[in-house]
Amino acid sequence: MSTRQFRAPKGGSRVSRRVSAGVGALLAAVLLALVPLPPGTDRAQAAEAGSGTRAAAEDSAMTLTGRKGPYDDFSGLEVTVHQTKNLRAQGVDVTWKGRAVPPVDGFRNFLQIMQCWGDDPAGPDREQCEFGGNRGGTHWMSQRTLPKGTDPLEKEYADAGEDNPFVPFQPLQGDPTDSPSDATYFSNNDTNAQPWLSTRTDGTGEAVFEVKSAIEAPYLGCGDVGSGAGAKPRKCWLVVVPRGEHDPDGTVNAAEGVHTSPLSQSNWDQRLVFPMEFGAVGNTCPADKAERRVIGSELLTDAITSWQATLCAGADARFTFSQAGEDYARRLIAKPTATSPGMGVTVAPIEEGTGVVYAPVAVSALTVGFFWEDGQAGQVRDLKLSPRLLAKLVTGSYPYDIRQISFQNPVPDHLKGNAESIVVDPEFKKLNPYFDRPTQPQLGPGGILLQAGNSDVATLLWRYLQSNAESRDFLRGKPDPWGMKVNPFYRTLGLDADAPLDYPKADTTETRMTLPDNGVERAISYGQLEKSPYSNDMHDGALRVRRGATGATFLAALDANSPQGIKLVASDSLPGSRQAYGLVDAASASRYELDIAALPNADGAYVRPTADSMLRAVARMPDSPVAGVKAPSPATAKNGAYPLTAVAYAMAPVDQPADARQDYARLIRYAAGAGQTQGLTPGELPPGYAPMPKELRDRALSAADQLVRGKVAEPAGTPSAEGGAAGGAASGGSAGGGDGAGAGTGGAAGGAGTGAAGATAGDGASPSGTAAPPGAGAGAAGPAAQSGLAAGGLTPREVLGVVRWVLLGVLVVGGVAALAGPVLLRLSARKAVTAAGGSRVT
Repeated sequence: MSTRQFRAPKGGSRVSRRVSAGVGALLAAVLLALVPLPPGTDRAQAAEAGSGTRAAAEDSAMTLTGRKGPYDDFSGLEVTVHQTKNLRAQGVDVTWKGRAVPPVDGFRNFLQIMQCWGDDPAGPDREQCEFGGNRGGTHWMSQRTLPKGTDPLEKEYADAGEDNPFVPFQPLQGDPTDSPSDATYFSNNDTNAQPWLSTRTDGTGEAVFEVKSAIEAPYLGCGDVGSGAGAKPRKCWLVVVPRGEHDPDGTVNAAEGVHTSPLSQSNWDQRLVFPMEFGAVGNTCPADKAERRVIGSELLTDAITSWQATLCAGADARFTFSQAGEDYARRLIAKPTATSPGMGVTVAPIEEGTGVVYAPVAVSALTVGFFWEDGQAGQVRDLKLSPRLLAKLVTGSYPYDIRQISFQNPVPDHLKGNAESIVVDPEFKKLNPYFDRPTQPQLGPGGILLQAGNSDVATLLWRYLQSNAESRDFLRGKPDPWGMKVNPFYRTLGLDADAPLDYPKADTTETRMTLPDNGVERAISYGQLEKSPYSNDMHDGALRVRRGATGATFLAALDANSPQGIKLVASDSLPGSRQAYGLVDAASASRYELDIAALPNADGAYVRPTADSMLRAVARMPDSPVAGVKAPSPATAKNGAYPLTAVAYAMAPVDQPADARQDYARLIRYAAGAGQTQGLTPGELPPGYAPMPKELRDRALSAADQLVRGKVAEPAGTPSAEGGAAGGAASGGSAGGGDGAGAGTGGAAGGAGTGAAGATAGDGASPSGTAAPPGAGAGAAGPAAQSGLAAGGLTPREVLGVVRWVLLGVLVVGGVAALAGPVLLRLSARKAVTAAGGSRVT
């Protein structure tokens, strides 16, 4: 059979150009589909949940310059307070720079910071400042006492007879203190004063200062609006006193540094005074309005606190929120009484029953927040924790978390062979090379702070540990590669499969302490609850971490007022050596400017809770057994997703009076609209939350409509983000996910605690423990832009996403059209050749 060359018909060059154009269009379409959206589109609106500096805060930053003192030149010192407006009880960044200083021992070249009240526009008097009680002994630099004869300029408090004079504290209301040890208003355990913030050798320094509102410190009154109509919140002051190497009389103590108090006149004259404006504290909503009660998850506390004043304006009802365990809120909504709140806030839905609408209102996360000073080396800012390290921490598997290790009190027998503390654990040092040093100054922080009571986020933490093979095996009793085993008191709790609503303190070991008292030996014991105490809630935990003091009491002290003549006291947390960490919500961690540990997601990538990473997790969450309610799913948190992300849902029964349904619907609509605009102004979404994507906002608005109508819509059967709705596992059962972890819903196990606002222990109600089937998930959704949130429209990312797919379709259609003509011409030519001679085209 002969073979003939096929010659292209006339005009073939145009055909080649068409083929090239078609192929080019299709390639462009493929590239457009594969190339990710510009990161700036989302990140411009993203708030880092644990960021130390936020753009909104920086808008009110203030910098002041020091003045030359009689012996030390502070004129080159610049101190910046990075937020001075829209303040609440929170952490505030303070940074400074000045002349380089040599490395020295003792208290020299540092800053002292205190919070003060005062109505004089020039600033406060020294009597109006919270300071003192930080240390005892001869270190007057942390006291209100003024050693006699040390300050030539001191006139007001120079004459005190034979005693050293002191500067009394004068509260906003009430009597002044009458001695340096008077703890009527504040004490060593709760003061926010910072007596010693060291300067680096290059002259720079940084710190986070805890400011208090009138709620935490009524004696300062910051933000108080009083009872007068239209009254403005009371302003306060942040005072910084720089210290050099000389005391006021010119004395230089090379070994110990300066001794005198910052309240001594010469030192006080060098102060830098920053005005601080607080948000309103007090009854900002008239009490005669109808009360609409809301109860539930701490994940919503910061957000709804910000929203309340705006929700009150121009409305006939006011909303009051009581923080409580989600299981308690579910019971009140599922089986309401005449006095039950009309709305609950939860992460997991009610497992049985109908007649309740669910509206997503906030996206946040559980985090490991930490404050970790490392002596002269500064502050540790970057930590990584594996799931197995977390499992060791929450099961009391480090001996140092159970007792103070000493010659008299060695490692307990049941923990022998385990690393004494996390900082000497080979797994921790491998993950955090900074700590892989020949010597450690100490064993590091004690036990990790865990909240008391029940919470859905506790279940989330256990599910996270179960989704990882290494941590799950450790909980079962398998040693890590270095031989460390789970605390045997926890092994019997079945935490490798059951996910309780709490964090048990299961170790019953007691450590006996004795002290001689006039020939009598006094004895007292402490256990895990004293060495590693609970926090009241996650906000309290974040505050304790910020102060670097967990509240652990394991030192013995004689006490004549105690029945045993002895009591347990806390150890001093001195500046420069404060170390604490805790499981806290992202909003509280951000509020107190805590650093946040990076955790691995289902891909093994270490991530922190940013708005972007939280929304990536939301995009991959399956539905819970209740359609439209997403279930937190660490096992499906991939592609940059933060694994401990959760969505808070408002749940409200539809069988309420019409006016109540209208009011609660208004709350939902605000939460889905203007309430998702990120910022620090009252009414906005505080840092630590991710603005909800359009899908969640639309669901919330639909739920609000259903609530107004008084009828729950039939489930639409919309498949979950993982390709289908994931069924819920029965209590104690298992569901697939992650690396093959079996995880079901578990009942509470172990210790009990009390939640806020009347929360009670669980009665068997437990959150859904669903897990998605394996398979690729939906793409990550970026955070919504503020303008889009307020209007309820598409976000910039969503707009770009739509545009991208529209362009993709246009290019595909164009490419196919460009290729169609040449292909038809070729086919017609083949047909003609075949008809003429039957030859094959080669």
